Amino acid sequence: MLSQEKEQQTYTPPKHIVSAAAIVLNEKQEILLIKGPRRGWEMPGGQVEEGESLKEATVREVKEESGIDIEIVKFCGVFQNVHGSICNTLFLAKPIGGQPTTSSESLEVGFFPIEEALQLVTWKNFRQRIEYCLNESTHPFYIDF
Repeated sequence: MLSQEKEQQTYTPPKHIVSAAAIVLNEKQEILLIKGPRRGWEMPGGQVEEGESLKEATVREVKEESGIDIEIVKFCGVFQNVHGSICNTLFLAKPIGGQPTTSSESLEVGFFPIEEALQLVTWKNFRQRIEYCLNESTHPFYIDF
């Protein structure tokens, strides 16, 4: 019994980062992108806070980084960085208010035609994430890397 108690005291649950991002498409089928200081152009999103749902985090992060209010349209899937212990959840959304506004996390904000947006996004597999979200035949997806 004593060894079981000792095991419980030394057990540390794994730490994972859960993030949520949105591919925001306006009525002209343009994608909302932010230009961050480290990764360049990307879809808005960020870490899910304790006590917050994935949808709530997505709405909050998009507003904080871009100034745009959104409505979640659909859950698309998950990209998991296995070695980095990061799960990135992805949603499709539409803008319902606000104005494109920069923040401490975004140097520039704007809506771009899909092809132009895909050319602008060059960080790691972020372009692939957008492509998967735009291709509804892949939903829901799970990609690990």
